[in-house]
Amino acid sequence: MGGKRIMIALMAWGLGIAAAHALSMPLNMPLNGPTSPPAGHVQFCADHPDDCRAGGKPNRVVRLTPSTHKKLLGINVAVNHAIVPATDMDAFGVVERWSYPALVGDCEDYVIQKRHDLIAAGFPDSALLITVVRDERGDGHAVLTVRTDLGDLILDNKTDTIRLWSDTPYRFIKRQSGRMPSAWDKIGDRRTPMVGSVRRN
Repeated sequence: MGGKRIMIALMAWGLGIAAAHALSMPLNMPLNGPTSPPAGHVQFCADHPDDCRAGGKPNRVVRLTPSTHKKLLGINVAVNHAIVPATDMDAFGVVERWSYPALVGDCEDYVIQKRHDLIAAGFPDSALLITVVRDERGDGHAVLTVRTDLGDLILDNKTDTIRLWSDTPYRFIKRQSGRMPSAWDKIGDRRTPMVGSVRRN
């Protein structure tokens, strides 16, 4: 019954996963214990301590329904199109700075804004986790993981489509902990990276 629900949900809500392939994919990222947070997040927490305190119950998951999926999609699209991509050097004159974007920002800034907007929309903070990956070119990239009862979904500034984490071409490295927003966990991603690229659609 659970597998049937997953298949129907993924098909009906357009998560970009082929139904026949979806059930063979890992739905949740395997975690390998605590790890050090990125330096940019440490500084972000120093600048915005309220964003790095636990605001509710730890390790929550979002029940994925047509309504919650619509909200996720709406915020992903809205933030993607509201911010002009720019490097931290272009925006702030420094190599790395995680912050709330004004008009421009890089991948971490998109993620921070999406997390903020989803919390404001009623989503539990412990289900919304900043995540560091290697993209299809091997470069560092950040996305937002939304932990749901149908698997870990990815909100990405490179695409308006919401995908299951294992349906992306990324190698997942570490993510914010669901226990405490200032802590991070290592991801044990042993998948073979997918061939292809993620495009805005």
